[in-house]
Amino acid sequence: MSRRGNCWDNAVAESFFKSLKTECVYGARFANQRAAAIEIFEYIEVFYNRERIHSSLGYRTPKQMEEKLNMNPIAA
Repeated sequence: MSRRGNCWDNAVAESFFKSLKTECVYGARFANQRAAAIEIFEYIEVFYNRERIHSSLGYRTPKQMEEKLNMNPIAA
């Protein structure tokens, strides 16, 4: 169980929210809450989950990693 106020207990989530805030939210101006929600959704679903490189994937995009895995199926 994580302890209150200890970012190391949930480092993966903390890292994601840091990326979200610095790359999408800080400095942005949204017309309303709905516009902000749409922009954040697009950042997560379009950019972060498909196009952004991730160190945990060997500095590849999730799309590149998925293509690599599909080319080399695991033998049963």
